[in-house]
Amino acid sequence: MAAVERGEICGLLLGDGVVVTRLLPCRNVAADPATRFEIDPAALIAAHRSARGGGERIIGHYHSHPSGIARPSPRDAADAAPDGSIWLIVAGEAVTAWRAVAHGAVEGRFDPLTLDVSGCAGSGDSPQGRNAIPPR
Repeated sequence: MAAVERGEICGLLLGDGVVVTRLLPCRNVAADPATRFEIDPAALIAAHRSARGGGERIIGHYHSHPSGIARPSPRDAADAAPDGSIWLIVAGEAVTAWRAVAHGAVEGRFDPLTLDVSGCAGSGDSPQGRNAIPPR
């Protein structure tokens, strides 16, 4: 059986402030999706239009590091605007949260956030659902 090449997944975080109310999966349109991510511009524009019409606001995005660690990479730092948006990074079973800022502690662009998963469907019996997952 041939090996399946997997690229980075990505999507938008919708909500208010630092409270994520919904994840919106998006297509990764990067030229090299195995090592980079770029959220489909059509999905991004649609989400902004929805927010202007009273829908949920975009407060950040998520992406995966399929062959890495759940920590911002130098590439992430180069691509991130210091706009205070939230970045969730997934690698394996680890999920970490970061805020993109002007002079961050990590890669000069990110400060760690504590991830508190609560109020999610199916999270009540899960240890991950009851505890904060601190960034690594």
